[in-house]
Amino acid sequence: MTPIRARIGVLGLALVAGLATPASATAAPVTAAAAPAPTLEERRLDGDAPREILRRSGFASAAPAFARGLGRADSYREARRLVAREGSALWRRAVDRVQGGPARGDLSRDDDRPLYWARLGMTRELRTWEPGFGLSERQRAGLLDELERTSRGQRDIRLPQHRTGSGGGGKGVKRVLLTGFDPFTLDRDIRISNPSGAVALALDGTVIDTPDGPARVETAVFPVRWQDFAEGAVERALRPYLPKVDLFTTVSQGRVGKFDVERTNGAWRGGFPDNDNVSRTETVPVADPASQPQWTTTTLPYAAIAAADTGRFPVLDNTAVTEIPAGGTEPVVRPDGPTPGSTAREGGGGNYLSNEIAYRATLLRDRLGLHGTLPGGHVHTPVLQFGPDNADPATGAVTDPAFVRNRLDIVAQTRAILAVAVSASGRDRS
Repeated sequence: MTPIRARIGVLGLALVAGLATPASATAAPVTAAAAPAPTLEERRLDGDAPREILRRSGFASAAPAFARGLGRADSYREARRLVAREGSALWRRAVDRVQGGPARGDLSRDDDRPLYWARLGMTRELRTWEPGFGLSERQRAGLLDELERTSRGQRDIRLPQHRTGSGGGGKGVKRVLLTGFDPFTLDRDIRISNPSGAVALALDGTVIDTPDGPARVETAVFPVRWQDFAEGAVERALRPYLPKVDLFTTVSQGRVGKFDVERTNGAWRGGFPDNDNVSRTETVPVADPASQPQWTTTTLPYAAIAAADTGRFPVLDNTAVTEIPAGGTEPVVRPDGPTPGSTAREGGGGNYLSNEIAYRATLLRDRLGLHGTLPGGHVHTPVLQFGPDNADPATGAVTDPAFVRNRLDIVAQTRAILAVAVSASGRDRS
């Protein structure tokens, strides 16, 4: 996402060890705290479009059923078990719906929005819940964190063991980790979908055939909120898995009409508002800032990806950045990447949370000592557009045939890009 260059991107992996993480809240409550009000993001649930998306997908029942379960919980321990179970069930339900399992309603199966709005319904119920046994602020934060992580697939990553073919001659199953994002810019158009989230739901647990053998894909999605990233949500989720995968990519929505493989990521937050309308303009906050680089780079096989015929959208090897040159004071656009000693102001993917997830994931890769062995980076998808007769959010419908076709094409092309990346990386390491 790069709003500064009219690149409304989200966001499509990975902790730099030591960042503070939300409390797990396992201790007994000290003092019961009053329930906080819903967040701005949660208050959008009252709009007509979210209610229609939930109703037409069969997900309108998720939050009320969750609230009933909370009402039966008579201890913090029981509430935590419920939250973990129901959060995971929501993720699996969303994945199953997209991938052909049981589905209700007439909304297209490929839609990522039911998961987003149903999760917000559940977090709102949990945030405002006032149980009879009392709940401390720390405990409530722990429950909300558990719900976020389970309902985003972050606790559902199941990497297979490497297998060899009969006779020991097979190349085995490659393991791929991919992340997507929630919808964003909802005050501009509350109907919006995020193709990176749709990709994550469509590919989770699937196997892609590649010239280098089969590849199993595991996925998760992340919020469009600065604070979650500052608290280490990306690194906490991905750190256990990066040493075990053969390739990773973060994915987000980028520019109209094209894919970008981002060559360079920058350590700068540009301030565009997140889904709670919070802005942050600062250096990306990570652990051990004294050793923090201004730039990180992709290790995806960008040339092979850009050269391959993967679908109807062009795929670009994007090398541009914006920097403050060494000794300078004003930002300068560099089409061929950063110059020595410069300070980041935009990576190839801008300076919003899509750039930040790419920066954090690749920095984690490097701090784990995997730069030379693990292909990983960031892919921006095209902007998902409604049909030309349905473009006005004030009068438009929540879906249309062009909207669905565009999303399906983006998902299919992302799958093809992964196949190329796995195959090319296998050749590079052979």
